[in-house]
Amino acid sequence: MTTGLIPGAQPPEPRPDSALPAQTRHDPADRAAQHTDDRPRSSVITARAAASFEPVGRSVASARSFVRDTLQGWGFADIVDDAVVLTSELVTNAVVHAGTSADVLCLRMDDGVRIEVADRYPEREIPLQGAAINMGSPDREGGRGLQLCAALAGRWGVEYTPTHKQVWFQLELPARPVGTRAAGPSLPAALLPLADGRVRVAVVQIDRNGAITAWNEDAEDLFGYTCDQVTGKPLTDLAAWPHTPGTGTGVAEALQLSRWEGSYGIRDAAGRVVPVYASHLRVRDTGGDPSTVCLLVRDHERAVLQTPLRATGGDSGASGDGPNSDPFEVFIGSPAPDDLDGLLQRTVERARDMLDADSAFLLLATDDETELEVRASTGLPSARQRFARVPVEAGPGRYGSARMPAVHDDLTAVPGAVPLLSGTGMRSVVTVPLKVEGRLTGSLGVAAEAPGRYSNEEALRLQFAADRIALAVESARLGELERLRRGSLSFLVEASDLLAGTLDRDQTLALMAQMTVPTLATWCAVYTIADQASEPYLSYVLHEDEELIDGIKSLLSKMPPPDPVPTPGARVWTAPAEVAHQAALRTSMRSLGRGEPATVSSGIGPTLATAGAVGGETVVLPLVARNRVIGMLTLGKPTDEHFRQEILELAEDLSRRAALALDNARLYSERTAISQSLQRSLLPPELPQIDGVEVEVIYRAAGEGNEVGGDFYDVFPIRDGAYGFAIGDVCGTGPNAAAVTGLARHALRLLAREGLSGPAVLERLNSAILDEGARSRFLTLLYGEMRPQPDGSAELKVVCAGHPLPLRLRQDGSVEAAAEPQPLLGVLEDLELYEQTVTLDPGDVLLCVTDGVTERREGTRMLGDDGLADVLTTCTGLTAGAVAARIMRAVERFASDAPSDDMAILAMRVPGLHNA
Repeated sequence: MTTGLIPGAQPPEPRPDSALPAQTRHDPADRAAQHTDDRPRSSVITARAAASFEPVGRSVASARSFVRDTLQGWGFADIVDDAVVLTSELVTNAVVHAGTSADVLCLRMDDGVRIEVADRYPEREIPLQGAAINMGSPDREGGRGLQLCAALAGRWGVEYTPTHKQVWFQLELPARPVGTRAAGPSLPAALLPLADGRVRVAVVQIDRNGAITAWNEDAEDLFGYTCDQVTGKPLTDLAAWPHTPGTGTGVAEALQLSRWEGSYGIRDAAGRVVPVYASHLRVRDTGGDPSTVCLLVRDHERAVLQTPLRATGGDSGASGDGPNSDPFEVFIGSPAPDDLDGLLQRTVERARDMLDADSAFLLLATDDETELEVRASTGLPSARQRFARVPVEAGPGRYGSARMPAVHDDLTAVPGAVPLLSGTGMRSVVTVPLKVEGRLTGSLGVAAEAPGRYSNEEALRLQFAADRIALAVESARLGELERLRRGSLSFLVEASDLLAGTLDRDQTLALMAQMTVPTLATWCAVYTIADQASEPYLSYVLHEDEELIDGIKSLLSKMPPPDPVPTPGARVWTAPAEVAHQAALRTSMRSLGRGEPATVSSGIGPTLATAGAVGGETVVLPLVARNRVIGMLTLGKPTDEHFRQEILELAEDLSRRAALALDNARLYSERTAISQSLQRSLLPPELPQIDGVEVEVIYRAAGEGNEVGGDFYDVFPIRDGAYGFAIGDVCGTGPNAAAVTGLARHALRLLAREGLSGPAVLERLNSAILDEGARSRFLTLLYGEMRPQPDGSAELKVVCAGHPLPLRLRQDGSVEAAAEPQPLLGVLEDLELYEQTVTLDPGDVLLCVTDGVTERREGTRMLGDDGLADVLTTCTGLTAGAVAARIMRAVERFASDAPSDDMAILAMRVPGLHNA
């Protein structure tokens, strides 16, 4: 891949006249029609990044990373997901379907980003002017690139030249409000927001790299860190930011905006998350370097920093709920928040203030309108119901009267009518539906601690305001859902790439956990099932806070695992939260001296922090591969938190991909273990100790995961004072050759110990190989019998059947062949073999190799017999082990590529009586 970045480049040259006109976004019915490109040609290009990708499959992932890094570097995180999806599809068309290289060009302009993808298909036909564009069928595997452009891009087009085709698309930058100045009216003291005795405003300054450069005394009081402890650390190490793919703004993006305001959490020195309300302002210092000033207060003191609403038309002191005021302005102000969570939170706050209530809440309906999901609340003791679901019409804990306005004077008389308020102390409540075109989209309610606070008049006022904001809420919800789906698609693409990149079981388990934490859950545990008769085994645990991993692992290991139910989808598992709460209660009682002694349950060991970590909602998703449950993926939230349905659906998609990857890794590991076990059985268990002779063997099998191939060796005792040795090469490599290897090695031992001579042993082995029929393979073999002599020499009787000749190294450095060539085995039925006698004097070395050594190649060069002899002449005086190591080192250095053939080296040296 080649890349280039040219800041401040000029606009591109005009395209050839033969290019197709650009496509603009329009109605679905007209997406195949051609339109005139009304893109302003005067757009100034402020930066350019280009890259070329080879026509291989891995280039698609490289192109996605290139576009993602480029756009994030330009600060365009809002459109990264769309750009990555479109680039991935277009580059796939080029490098996979067209089979050519792909050129990707990113252009940064003042109004957006333009990305061009070109291929170089040699048989490209230039379409006639005015011909309709065929964007393909959505049901086909290919041809979806133009459909995606039409769906996601603001502008797009296809341009042809005689040598290449280019598809371009342009993404508009969303408007980013930078805040407004406003002033509120004077209010009586009773209406002012409550705060602590002393309001602390933490002032934190962040440099352009996201590191903390300033930390005032109020920040020390709020979070427990001194300035020295945090200076230089990234704010992301302390910020507990919501992690939802495709929705909201990340902490890194928020620090790049000119102004940002909202809620998140800061982890204090004790490990607790302190909810804060923050106001960020982007500034420049005297040197021109940008930085961000962050003002933070406790979340319940947000009124100190929160931007007040702009006054509506008319008298600024008039009542906000008067007959001439716009309920949307009363609730939301102008402009409305650009994110759904901010819009909903402001809605419930305004609803509470509008009816002088103690609390308010808002629920959104699911797509099928059968359930309501809690999305925002204020004034309630905790946010434990966030993302919790309750039925609308039927079932336990149903939400009564969700489709019509309802007033409850006293909830104690109708327990369960509003499940969200159970146990909160609220007595009276009014709820109204949010509807768009007659369809239920949500429910808004306000509640008070006193009974009988509300009448039908308040219900009508709240309903009138809800009708005015329902469309804005639904629009924001659909926008969030679309961003979530785009983010989910990008997330699953990246997850598939990572899971497909490994066949290691442990690494696959780690990837599964790291992809879910913290993106989908706060913690996760992976259970694996070896076979149908085995119990689930806790294989991996991960939490976003590493200090809690051991506690969660200890807790889960002491309790029964979830049932391996193959039913798809997530199901709630309440056992971890119950066990954690009970164990934490016992720990607290013991600390007060009121419980059982610590030694009774010291094996459980979860702390209060562990109980808080797993005390929220826990769900289990089955890992099903090839119609069998091979494990379970367990996701959990901390205390008082629930999963939203979109996250569970994304987790289910991930679990299907992860299950197949885990099963592939299991199968690969099992087959590799079986193969290696069988291969190890073909090697001699160990070399015998021979008095008066040094023996050394080096063996290398070609191919990944192979321990034995077509080459083999053996050294074994035959009878008292006599030893057999052999080195051979079966035609081919891999398992088929290894099968003949096993036959040859075991037959040699058996026949030699029957007292047969060397030629008789090889003739019977030749017959056994031929009896294999179509499975037989020819075999070259050097076989010999060795007898150490009393004078320190060794007598060898050698038969060389088609094998590279053994070489004898004398003490004077001369090298000579120690045998003559004879016919190989496995070809002819009648062989006439004979043995030759060789005497090794003290200090002599006999070197036996397979043809993988002599046929080692580097281009047109080959080591050969002469090259091997030249290396052997340098080994005078070396031990057998040193001789074998020097030969192998010379063979490996002869060529840069990995060996393509099996290699075996057998070195035998007679040291003599004085060295024995």
